Amino acid sequence: MKNYIDIHSHILPGIDDGSDSLEMSMEMLHMAVQDGISQIVLTPHNKPWRRRGSCSEVADGVALLQGKLAEEHLEIKLYPGNELYYRSGLIEELMEGRAGTLANSHYVLVEFEPSADYDYIRNGVYTLLAGGYYPILAHVERYKNICTKMARVAELIEMGCFIQVNAGSIMGEYGFAVSRLTKKLLKQGLVHFVATDTHDLCKRCPCLSECAVYVEKKYGEDSSKRLFLDNPMCVLRDEYIGMNT
Repeated sequence: MKNYIDIHSHILPGIDDGSDSLEMSMEMLHMAVQDGISQIVLTPHNKPWRRRGSCSEVADGVALLQGKLAEEHLEIKLYPGNELYYRSGLIEELMEGRAGTLANSHYVLVEFEPSADYDYIRNGVYTLLAGGYYPILAHVERYKNICTKMARVAELIEMGCFIQVNAGSIMGEYGFAVSRLTKKLLKQGLVHFVATDTHDLCKRCPCLSECAVYVEKKYGEDSSKRLFLDNPMCVLRDEYIGMNT
């Protein structure tokens, strides 16, 4: 399979701690194309205490990069989004267009402090669900108060939350313990998306193919296709995935 979709990336230049220039962004996109990624949602951080691009600024950045890609005849489709830091009032910000969903869908990529209390995370997920959104919990492997008990991940999924892990976590880029934990989540069927969370060309590069091949060999072709293509395609089409996937 060489048609991956990445729903979590920091490629837009100069907005957050990801790409710092247009040139770097284009290099990252070249690398993504070579790796077999065909579609990417651009998700700069949206945190209240740091600079964050407005939804219109994100849309303009997507258009700029898409135009540059066309000039270079690179076939990769970009979509606007945000990685949203959960806080009080986030629903209102989403409804008013001050925070962005993924590809203008009902799906929202949401993150919390790694040390956040489980009840706080669960209540945040519930608030987003009650607001009519489909929350995707970003890099769940970072939250020690969730992953210490697999039943908590399962509870969030039963509520209607979707789970994303980073490809680098599976492949051991953040240490053995993180890799073992992430593989345990995969084995138990508690993951809906694998994404790059790319920030640069080296430490967190825009690549999925190595991880996709590993997942296919370890967990089967259907699992790999679901995590790297089918579920992400549901996001782009704004189609509800369903808890049986």
